[in-house]
Amino acid sequence: MFTLAMIQMRVEGGQKARNLTHAVELIAEAAASGAALALLPEALDVGWTHPSATTEAEPIPDGESCRVLREAAKRHALYVCAGLTENADGQIFNAAVIINPDGEVILHHRKLNELDIGHASYAQGDRLNVCHTELGTLGLMICADGFAQDEVLSRSLGYMGADLILSPCAWAVPADHDQAADPYGELWRRVYMPVARAFSMYIVGVSNVGWISGGPWEGRKCICCSLAIGPQGEELLQGPYGVDAEAVLTVDIAPVARPARGDQWAAYWQQNSNQG
Repeated sequence: MFTLAMIQMRVEGGQKARNLTHAVELIAEAAASGAALALLPEALDVGWTHPSATTEAEPIPDGESCRVLREAAKRHALYVCAGLTENADGQIFNAAVIINPDGEVILHHRKLNELDIGHASYAQGDRLNVCHTELGTLGLMICADGFAQDEVLSRSLGYMGADLILSPCAWAVPADHDQAADPYGELWRRVYMPVARAFSMYIVGVSNVGWISGGPWEGRKCICCSLAIGPQGEELLQGPYGVDAEAVLTVDIAPVARPARGDQWAAYWQQNSNQG
């Protein structure tokens, strides 16, 4: 068992230096809480679809933004998973990384199921993978990857043997969203829970907070409600809602031995009636 820190951080559009400094502060807080792994939001450097990505995005793993996070992971001897904007030979990607306690990038993902309004900002990702660590086998996706048709991406990570899927996110609502009348989070429960239950794995999504400035969703607000789902499809933790709901939350993760592999899954689901 290990402790995962869900870092609901404020992300300010276009303020790369400020956002990275703040991320490092919160990683230190996560380490002080005893976390072995810290999960941060999507595009934490400049904000999702912020126009500054065209000039501020950097290479992975050797760009300054990734280097700052790598140094923080090494300094505090923990795993860090975070979303960054990436410049790869002039193409801009909505990317995420998992960094080990030695400060090495061990998994690098580019978002596959980007929203239509993000297509002008980001190039298309083209692969999916997991990494094997002493914490377990970790899968990585980004936000809307989780609700690809029939949950094909998260289920694919399940077939790859993931014990835990990490998902940096940027969950936003209109400025006048009525949380009392329409509580945020049902979409994510609907797509996380059946997959977690089917593959006996954990799925954790972490969002940022703050008003969106710049880009197609300017004027909307990111509101967190970060979500951790356990291997029985149960809700372990939902973070607080709100444009100011910054928090470092912790949840205990106890990976379950993989009950099946390859075409054994079909028999497992039939036997246990838990495909979801």
